[in-house]
Amino acid sequence: MPLGYRYGYYFDPTYVLVLIGAVISLFASMRVKTTFHKYAKVRSRSNMTGAQAAQRVLNSAGIYDVRIQHVAGDLTDHYDPRNKTLNLSDSVYGSASVAAVGVAAHECGHAIQHQQGYSPLNLRSALVPVANLGSTAAWPLIILGILFGGAGSLLCKIGILLFSAAVLFQIVTLPVEFNASARAVRILGDTGILSEQELPYTKKVLKAAALTYVAGAAAAILQLLRLVLLAGGRNRD
Repeated sequence: MPLGYRYGYYFDPTYVLVLIGAVISLFASMRVKTTFHKYAKVRSRSNMTGAQAAQRVLNSAGIYDVRIQHVAGDLTDHYDPRNKTLNLSDSVYGSASVAAVGVAAHECGHAIQHQQGYSPLNLRSALVPVANLGSTAAWPLIILGILFGGAGSLLCKIGILLFSAAVLFQIVTLPVEFNASARAVRILGDTGILSEQELPYTKKVLKAAALTYVAGAAAAILQLLRLVLLAGGRNRD
């Protein structure tokens, strides 16, 4: 008897894992937005914008070949190692708030990791093709497997294996993000871009941002656990 049918004809108890992951992700998303917008109202004493702070952080690390550019969106900031561009969003690029400066410095942390050959970043970069394949192909294979052979079919197992690669990518991302934030806080303090009184505000913003990565990894792990339980239950049946 399939796992869900033991509790009711259409009820699948493993959906609880998905719901838990969704709640965690929603909470993290709300937390980072509210925290950022709170400290986006606190102007830094240095009066440096996110773009200006980023330039100073990069230069202090001896990096002069990374281009800083403005991109559309809210909190769409990211560093692209392929073309060495630091992309800062509308709410960060021209803002002189402690929140904007912190986010900009965090992205600089990734540029510094790239320059220094930080091992977890290299591993994450190596996993990108496999993770993209897993994210794209996993669910079609799982759905086809369920339709034509059940949750324990070979197609489902291949889909779960591919999904595992995407989950691994999420897990490897965690130390990369934590390290970038730690670098950002240290450099902001050492260069005097933010004062000792301002650094705690920036730390709160970066901790809230890190929570989104933790939530994403947790949600992915719970989803993987659900798939494994479904496949295992089908095999036993």
